[in-house]
Amino acid sequence: MNQNTHLSPRPLHHLATGTGRRVLTHTQLRAHGVSAAEAGEQCRPGGPWQQLLPGVVLLHPGPPTSEERLHAVLLYAARERTVSVPVQPGRDEPPASPYGEAMITGLAALTLHGFTSAPPLPNQETFDVLVPRLRRLRSTGCARIVRAAALPVPEQVTGLPVAPVPRALADAVAGLKDAVVVRRLLTEAVRGGHCEPAAVVRELTAAKLLNRPHVVDAVDSLLAEGRALAESRLYRMVREYGLPDPCWNVDLRLPGGPHLGGLDAYWPDQAVAVELDTRAPRPGARPEDDAEWEEHARKREHLERLGITVVHITPRKLRDAAEQQAAVVRTALMASADRDPAAYVVVLPR
Repeated sequence: MNQNTHLSPRPLHHLATGTGRRVLTHTQLRAHGVSAAEAGEQCRPGGPWQQLLPGVVLLHPGPPTSEERLHAVLLYAARERTVSVPVQPGRDEPPASPYGEAMITGLAALTLHGFTSAPPLPNQETFDVLVPRLRRLRSTGCARIVRAAALPVPEQVTGLPVAPVPRALADAVAGLKDAVVVRRLLTEAVRGGHCEPAAVVRELTAAKLLNRPHVVDAVDSLLAEGRALAESRLYRMVREYGLPDPCWNVDLRLPGGPHLGGLDAYWPDQAVAVELDTRAPRPGARPEDDAEWEEHARKREHLERLGITVVHITPRKLRDAAEQQAAVVRTALMASADRDPAAYVVVLPR
């Protein structure tokens, strides 16, 4: 063999045959002895390979699968930042991600998270990929670049870095104008147990999407859905952990006096109340500047001055630590015997 002998790309059969390994960047190909010129030759029309995105090659001629397109989008977004860092001997460290900081977001991320209201991957022409704001990339082909000043911690779904549901929802909603679709996505996020409404509202607010009427309407439905789900969890907590039955959804009044406020559960004999805190906080807002927070605080202080113990429970705590919350309520009920009698109040259905 001399210098004029044509060199064909080295067969890559020694690589794993998994979906991700059939999509490589030019940098990765060079590491396997395939030059850019050789890769370009193989990607000519009718050739055995094809270029999916700038600098990203598919190692077969047929249509790419959805998984291959996802890998291609991530490799495209990370290709300039892909660095091989040698691991020092004796150190058991996980290999660096081939995708750098890039992660799938938007509708594709929701599909990967299992949303049935998000379109299947084969029906999505482009995939959103989240990258740092200062990255110099442009959207092209099946890759749509979404930039952020601060990236969330990605979740691993089928081996891919995927934005958490609240962030993926915000990125998806940013590109949607159909009010019905937006409402379905937000409702499924809560009903399917993917996240709490407050987390979604925080992301939508940060993305400045709450000035869109169809998004505001969907958020109202989201908050209603979240409250209904939290109430259902509260009923289940009382039943499953053997708490005495309370009066559900009541209003309290002083005899012949003012309205004291509504409560989700109330035990009259022990003067113990439970209130679900389903408010969605505004990012950057101080509690003392929040009129709703002030009203909640004022009601709680008034009830406690009357000798009524108020237990505040968030939907997230009900979901993740129901047994612990039941113990807090049980302790409050048991402690009532050691307190002075509470003021007499009128209990009315809400």
